[in-house]
Amino acid sequence: MAGIPGSPDIARDLAPAVPEGVPAASERLRERAAAELAARLPGHLSRLGWDRARLAAHQRDRLRQLLAHAAAHSPFHARRLAGIDVERFEVADLPRLPVMTKAAMMAGFDDVVTDRRLSLRRVQAHLDASQTHASLLLDEYVCLASGGSSGLRGVFVQTVGEYMDFMASFMRAGAARSAAGGARPGGALPGSPILAVVAAASPVHSSGLASATIGSPVRLVPVPATLPLGEIVRRLNALQPPAITGYPTILALLAAEQRAGRLRIAPAAVTASSEMLTDEARAAITAAFGVPVTDQFASTEGLVGPSEPGGRVQTFATDMCIVELLDAAGQPVPPGAAADKVLLTNLHNLTQPLIRYELADRFVRHEDDQGGRLRATVTGRTDSLFRYGDIVVHPVVFASVLDGTPGAGEYQVRQTRRGAAIDVVAAGELDEAALRDAVRRGLARCGVESPEVTVCAVTSIERHPETGKTPRFLPAAPEPGAGRPACKGPS
Repeated sequence: MAGIPGSPDIARDLAPAVPEGVPAASERLRERAAAELAARLPGHLSRLGWDRARLAAHQRDRLRQLLAHAAAHSPFHARRLAGIDVERFEVADLPRLPVMTKAAMMAGFDDVVTDRRLSLRRVQAHLDASQTHASLLLDEYVCLASGGSSGLRGVFVQTVGEYMDFMASFMRAGAARSAAGGARPGGALPGSPILAVVAAASPVHSSGLASATIGSPVRLVPVPATLPLGEIVRRLNALQPPAITGYPTILALLAAEQRAGRLRIAPAAVTASSEMLTDEARAAITAAFGVPVTDQFASTEGLVGPSEPGGRVQTFATDMCIVELLDAAGQPVPPGAAADKVLLTNLHNLTQPLIRYELADRFVRHEDDQGGRLRATVTGRTDSLFRYGDIVVHPVVFASVLDGTPGAGEYQVRQTRRGAAIDVVAAGELDEAALRDAVRRGLARCGVESPEVTVCAVTSIERHPETGKTPRFLPAAPEPGAGRPACKGPS
């Protein structure tokens, strides 16, 4: 497979060698990444066999190390940890610490980071210069951005080793399946497989950076989601990847291309990541490619959680991040309950400590696995709730109608003052009036008075120019005083 973009034998002079839109990285970064990943992956594979006691001891020890480092080197956290005895701190003591929001992190970025050479201005400048070609900041750090398509952009910095710790947690489940049984439906492939990554086009985003830097033990070959669909199909047909990962919205489009005969690939593993995997998309992807879909959660903040192939519940790498699923009163939710808050404490990034950092994702808790690892389903994002005064509407009100509408393919819902404007890519004959009326009824059941809904058939949904993502739900800024429980439509 010589000459495949992103493979280890790619030419040093990247500009003429890399196809249009494909992220690249400096030779220095690729060499460092390869060495760090090779050093870390064996240890991560052994962690999969830890029992509850071993996991709990690891969490306690790493948490104390994190708190001590943050207190000593981060003015932001030193203030928050004042009076805390970090040497005797237990995981159960975490509720004693304040919650960290993205807004607070970004406002105090220069005091959050633990290397005084780092600053938001310096990191932002490095990101601006890294839109197509990744390199190391200060010959040590990788920089990433998240949330640029809507809302407040998050900026994250870590050493190459810290980032490769994250990537090892991302890759280890597939590597373990490969070592245990070779090729099997939905599993990883034996040997040195190629994984086509149909995701972010820019290395300032995690999937783009990984594609540009990782060539072993799996070669990540980027096929940017920002390319025209026909070009994505052309590249995949030429590549014939034994495994593919991408955004669910893109994978669903590729499933339609496969059914139509324009895409002709036979992957033994398909993974959906970075967007919600709907039941309809799961069924379409599984039918088109003949393998069960793995649903992978991965956040730029450092948390990873894959499902089993075909599974709906994700098992999270809680050796890497402690996750608190809390109700509105700040108490842990029991299995079967949805969390009002998801708080993350990253145990592997000492450069930019995230301690009780609030994620915008919505988790429903399940029973922990035998090793004590968190199991949950991710049902969306809290920042995708639609608020009309004191009425809060969960996006499932729209999805339950749109996902079940014959002729409705990809869609995007934008909140308006009294309802919603919906763009739909028709996958057949679309009854726009019926769809409009069904959404109106759903909003009215939630208490929205005389809701106004428009439906427009379009040929495509615009994707974010860097990530290639398509946000399905675009709420307006919340009004003061909003806060009644989210309506999810009829039960």
